[in-house]
Amino acid sequence: MPPIVLETLQSLKNYVGREIATTDWFLVTQDRIRQFAEATEDHQWIHVDPERAGRESPYGATIAHGFLTLSLLSYFIKQAIQVPRDVRLSVNYGLNRVRFPAPVRAGTEIRARITLQSLKELPDSVEATFGVSMEGKAAAKPCCVAEWIVRYYI
Repeated sequence: MPPIVLETLQSLKNYVGREIATTDWFLVTQDRIRQFAEATEDHQWIHVDPERAGRESPYGATIAHGFLTLSLLSYFIKQAIQVPRDVRLSVNYGLNRVRFPAPVRAGTEIRARITLQSLKELPDSVEATFGVSMEGKAAAKPCCVAEWIVRYYI
């Protein structure tokens, strides 16, 4: 169960400016990287060719696509917050800023630290802006830093 179980969306106000969760570790496998390459038609060798990446890549191994890492935001937010049952729809409204400071090598475990930066009430929804920092186990720098906007419709 997520660390935050919301009774109402308005109770999310209590978390503005606070880190709300550090998620469990998630293993990024070579098979997942391959599947993402298939889905996106991005077959660059640094992602899908372990032998060549081992020889030629500055990372010494294949790495996950930045967009694969970013796409795990949805998975991680479900570990952080359980929204109330009356929320009929959650929409990825967009991103204000995304950076990939460090690679995610195949076989690396990553997790997310999630902060609620702001909350805005709109006529038909509540808009939450989350600061997310994803880190690899034993990595010196985060692998993804993003400001993510989610709209919750009741």
